[in-house]
Amino acid sequence: MKKTWNKRTNLVHSGNRRSQYNEVSESIFLTQSYVYETAEDAEKRFSEDISKDRFIYTRYGNPTIAMFEDKIATLEGAEAAFATASGMAAVNGALMSVLSSGDHVVAARALFGSCLYILEKILPSFGVKVTFVDGTDIDQWKGAITAQTNVVFFESISNPTLEVIDIKAVSEIARSAGALTIVDNVFTTPIFSNAFSLGADVVIYSATKHIDGQGRTLGGIILGSADYIYNSVEPFMKHTGGTMSPFTGWVLLKGLETLDLRVRAQTRSAFCIAKALVDHPKISSVIYPGLETHPQYTLCKDQMEKGGTVVSFELLGGKEAAFTFMNSLEIVLISNNLGDAKSIVTHPATTTHQRLPANQKERLGITHGLLRLSVGLEDSKDLISDLSSALNKIL
Repeated sequence: MKKTWNKRTNLVHSGNRRSQYNEVSESIFLTQSYVYETAEDAEKRFSEDISKDRFIYTRYGNPTIAMFEDKIATLEGAEAAFATASGMAAVNGALMSVLSSGDHVVAARALFGSCLYILEKILPSFGVKVTFVDGTDIDQWKGAITAQTNVVFFESISNPTLEVIDIKAVSEIARSAGALTIVDNVFTTPIFSNAFSLGADVVIYSATKHIDGQGRTLGGIILGSADYIYNSVEPFMKHTGGTMSPFTGWVLLKGLETLDLRVRAQTRSAFCIAKALVDHPKISSVIYPGLETHPQYTLCKDQMEKGGTVVSFELLGGKEAAFTFMNSLEIVLISNNLGDAKSIVTHPATTTHQRLPANQKERLGITHGLLRLSVGLEDSKDLISDLSSALNKIL
């Protein structure tokens, strides 16, 4: 009988598989392939459905990676999961594994730059029609999703403008049309996630972010029903090669053990920082889902309770002010990752969303004064002091 544990206990103990040596820490199985006792055993292994305890090739499955998949699936309440080489491998695999020429996707237009590239360039080149909507406008979803729609895709909190999408409402519209709802849940984090209970069919994470949380490795995970994972995602991913390495799986297993502690601490600091920045004279707006001033504040409270680890804000003075501010920081690092133990600031207009045309950036709210701050594990008072000092350097 499966035990019912709380989230933090599941992160430490669920899904673990011990070898004959009964090790405490999960083992890394650094192997490409596996030995069969007989030729008949090899024939049988290749002809049967791949079992989570009977492996043939690490691109198809591996004990270390299986532990990571099982632990995340337990955490999310998903039937199954498939680990990928990166977050974008997860996004691409989740979409490409179920789409064909002539299919239709409806997506929120506020997305990470690489997600936009897949939806704007790659899928249409294979004959998939993509319709973009304002993700916060339920009427636009209703107008765009039809009986011909196959997949609905959005980020539960958009990157970098932190719009919060109503997962339950959009999933209900999609389900009524027979479409699959795929949610990129990275900003929500597995700690505050309720996507499956709100109606999502598929949930994706870039494990590079909070799950690793320490800037060490790339990884991704796709979660969904057993049918979707084993009959759509797994065949596509194992034959196209976007699978996770065993060493990455082990690093991410170690990251999961402290995920709850890290994310909750980072979220507390993010809230404090957002409040401290709100009335600063050199900032025109602060965007944080946990602030009552956020347009989807009530929805955020209903969906995930907390506002997450990322704060975006817009400086008066545009790019010059933004660059002066970034170059004046002493603790916060300039980089393009998020969810790290170290606080990171990003200028989306010139980095993660650089390739977007000016009019598209404007429509998405990605101005030259906009900065995305991923709050780390440093003392919040030190971070606020660092941010304040850098703001004072802006003329």
